[in-house]
Amino acid sequence: MTRTSYHRAEIVFAWIRRAALPAIIAAFAFMPPTASAENIKIGTIKLAVAGPLFIAQDKGYFAAEGLTAEVGFLDAAEPIAVAVTSGDYDFGATGFTGGLYALAGQGGLRIVAGNTREVPGFKLFAVAESNRAYETGLRSYAGLAGHSVGIAQIGSAPHYILALLADKYHLDMAGIRILALQSIPNMISAVVGGQADAIVVAGLPVSPVIERGDAKLLGWVGDEVSYQVGGVFTSRKTTDDRRGLVERFLRAYRHGARDYHDAFTGPDEKRTDGASAPATLALIAQHLGQTPEQARNGIGFIDGDARLDVKDIARQIEWYKAQGMIKGAVSADEIIDRRYVVALPAR
Repeated sequence: MTRTSYHRAEIVFAWIRRAALPAIIAAFAFMPPTASAENIKIGTIKLAVAGPLFIAQDKGYFAAEGLTAEVGFLDAAEPIAVAVTSGDYDFGATGFTGGLYALAGQGGLRIVAGNTREVPGFKLFAVAESNRAYETGLRSYAGLAGHSVGIAQIGSAPHYILALLADKYHLDMAGIRILALQSIPNMISAVVGGQADAIVVAGLPVSPVIERGDAKLLGWVGDEVSYQVGGVFTSRKTTDDRRGLVERFLRAYRHGARDYHDAFTGPDEKRTDGASAPATLALIAQHLGQTPEQARNGIGFIDGDARLDVKDIARQIEWYKAQGMIKGAVSADEIIDRRYVVALPAR
């Protein structure tokens, strides 16, 4: 090697030491783990508020925690609670139901984080009415008395929402004919076909129906009542025996929740698109098999720290007990795992 070529080689190696090598090391540090990654399965419903899971997948938050996450979709919340109890899923992220609280009360499940809440300005749950009901005079929540209202299942989140609306508008629930239609597609078919006068349903799947004129929007639930709709839960065995796994999952999930929150929520906690909203909408829409504009119609509120409204969970449990859907001395303290949950400050 000549002196000139040797000098050039020295320059190249010096450049590698100063610039290229740190970049290569950084790249390897953030590469998703492969053989050592632990696979987990998460059950949820195909809604925009599953966004924190999608974000944690696509942005590598799960991978950074040594996890390979597989997200599975079911048509209703209750089967997800059953699947987590049986071990078919490691975690669930969906709405709270009477069945979930009952399973938790029997020692099967524990709540480890908050997920979505109903707050004004966000489009999570909607009340849609059939065109026939609209034409015959149904124009407000106060007019639901004497009508049929479709929900997913008895004891589901839509059932509880209907009770909250009935309480606000001084309606007797006995005067409302409740139809348990088992799934979102069944609910939408029922309101379009006129078999149900109204339905309480997630806004995302029903919005295209309303836009086509096949049903009417009575209103958005968050503009009427506020409550803790859902959260993240796992089996009691997992919380007790696999604490490291739960903590790693929650770190990744909370990263996703923060990104979702900041994309769609302003500093005042009001619905406001941030700089990252277009990219986040596109990411969520891809997982849902929709366009970003379609996904926008289902943007519900997600707390940036995945906090849980513990006081509201206690109220929900008492309501389900009063309906005979929860037996025994079940309490929020038994169901909520305080080792993992970050509580929303009392209001």
